[in-house]
Amino acid sequence: MTSSSFSAEQRAAAEVVDVVVIGAGVVGLAVARALAQAGREVMVLERETAIGTGVSSRNSEVVHAGLYYEPGSLKARLCVRGKDLLYDFCASHGVSHSRCGKLVVATDEAQLASLKKIEARAHANGVPVQWLSGEEARALEPALNAQAALLSPSTGIVDSHGLMLALQGDVEAAGGAVALASQLARGEVVHDGIVLEVLADGEPMWLKARTVVNAAGLYACPVARAIHGLDPRHVPTERYAKGSYFSLAGKAPFSRLVYPAPQDAWLGVHLTLDLGGQAKFGPDLEWLPAGQDPLAIDYTVDARRADGFYDEVRRYWPALADGALQPSYSGVRPKLYGPGEPAPDFRIDGTAVHGVPGLVNLFGIESPGLTSALAIGEHVAAMVEAP
Repeated sequence: MTSSSFSAEQRAAAEVVDVVVIGAGVVGLAVARALAQAGREVMVLERETAIGTGVSSRNSEVVHAGLYYEPGSLKARLCVRGKDLLYDFCASHGVSHSRCGKLVVATDEAQLASLKKIEARAHANGVPVQWLSGEEARALEPALNAQAALLSPSTGIVDSHGLMLALQGDVEAAGGAVALASQLARGEVVHDGIVLEVLADGEPMWLKARTVVNAAGLYACPVARAIHGLDPRHVPTERYAKGSYFSLAGKAPFSRLVYPAPQDAWLGVHLTLDLGGQAKFGPDLEWLPAGQDPLAIDYTVDARRADGFYDEVRRYWPALADGALQPSYSGVRPKLYGPGEPAPDFRIDGTAVHGVPGLVNLFGIESPGLTSALAIGEHVAAMVEAP
């Protein structure tokens, strides 16, 4: 993507739209819903031919409780608020979900301090957790190896595609529109809005919007760089981390999600369940090369990566049998940091940050982005509220 100024003819030909949201993943749709229900005229642009084919469809589908995030951070506040909104939304819209709970497990005494830190952080974030001895944890999940565990009763799972379809339905019911196969080519900040050139099924069209929300996920940084008039200093350098998942052949002896005590900024290879009770393990962490083109990402799961999974999973489930893990799928997370660096907060950059009226850039919206989506929608809608 490149950015340059438009001709007078192109500007004159631009169709005026109140709000353009770039990206029809779960966050983009939640933002569009919040704005449409606030009375704004909203158009969502999605480069693919279906909604939610990127980050939103390649994750664990976990509803996070808010255990891990720095108190007061956007991640903490939006996750806790988003979790409540998400459960209410699923109940009212018939979206399949389960508040199944989660155990965060310390498998040796060296991990107990880490577990205590998570307990303290959960309390600071207003998230209910219960400390369990190893014996108490095994009473809930007999196959578990644990010195101690934290029970998070408000963690759950959700049908992410059903969620996005319901969000799209609300957007359209409020008068919004979702335009598929519509890719931003470039944009320009003008005195009364932002002019966008959009390739719709390969054909150029021009829009002028008072508000533009960049919720493009893996493409958020390239999209921001394509907007002429946004100072490049306000666009971070993106990094991508691939995570592979393996499914379990046969039935798992667990009814709750199981996470190991976290290491650094990584939550480890965890066991999650789908709504049919099938277990999957992952994601692992594989940094992609700096400068990776998101269009060229290979989502193939390398079966050899299972070797590391067995070692990690057997720490908390010693009975995992050889050959029980099958390659399933992979996802890629948009990062704002590199290997060995601390994980930063979400970046939701509005006019107060970059000085461009009406522009909101959402950078680094990885986990807990799915859980936080409805709260992110609220947050962005408040930021761009019409005067």
